[in-house]
Amino acid sequence: MATITVRDLDDEVRSRLRVRAAENGRSMEAEVRAILEAAVRPSRLERRRAALSRFRSAPDRDDAIDELMAHVPPRNSYPAPRAIDFDP
Repeated sequence: MATITVRDLDDEVRSRLRVRAAENGRSMEAEVRAILEAAVRPSRLERRRAALSRFRSAPDRDDAIDELMAHVPPRNSYPAPRAIDFDP
């Protein structure tokens, strides 16, 4: 694991970081780690594009389809359609 030292951190930033860490039930160090991990995590769109690219270049399309479909939400996760009353 790597170590990073941040110098010249503004006191207000440190204070807000401490409050944010407390609100999330974490230490300041754990909060900074969570912020950094979220900042560099690929977005959903980037993950989908990467999966589509792998699908297009895959020699075995069956495995690639399974990987690609893993990014599609299940049908039951969508809200039910609203009922429309056509009677006047």
